[in-house]
Amino acid sequence: MTARGLVAGWEQPATPPLDLALRTGEIVGLTGPNGVGKSTLLAAFAGRARVFAGQLEKRPNLQIALRTQDVPPVAGLPLSGRDLLALTGAGPVGLPAWLADRLDERLDRLSGGQRHYLTLWAVLQAPAELVLLDEPTNNLDAAGVRHLTAHLHERAGEGAGIIVVSHDAAFVAAACDRVVVLESADER
Repeated sequence: MTARGLVAGWEQPATPPLDLALRTGEIVGLTGPNGVGKSTLLAAFAGRARVFAGQLEKRPNLQIALRTQDVPPVAGLPLSGRDLLALTGAGPVGLPAWLADRLDERLDRLSGGQRHYLTLWAVLQAPAELVLLDEPTNNLDAAGVRHLTAHLHERAGEGAGIIVVSHDAAFVAAACDRVVVLESADER
């Protein structure tokens, strides 16, 4: 995937121009202040937000997996962790023991952190060549962040290109091969 001068938004432009070429097997971190448009850029990469200027080039039929910050409500939904993984084409192999042992429980009976990690896992393990993650360390404890970091490197080693939006500087430093810092118009 390559972006040249990409400006994205919803009703109007909401991002600074971005130049980015993501290589196969690379993990790129997008950082910057709140409101600069990091999440909007992920949405544009996934085809959900509007491109106002520049170019976005993706290989035809590129399989994309997007994990937004929003975790869908699951209260009262009789869906287990194993069901969620099956829906996304993900498998349980490699899940940490603290979550693998709970796959048969309903999602609404898991803690917020467990549910968050399980939805991350479902996206990470889905058959995708481009993985887009928005603030993946939210609601994760230190063990979850370490496991996520290691698994990102595994997925990249398998050939997935990964873009991560995060304010967690330690996570970005440990997980990403390269970091792109977005600046608001006031900072340029």
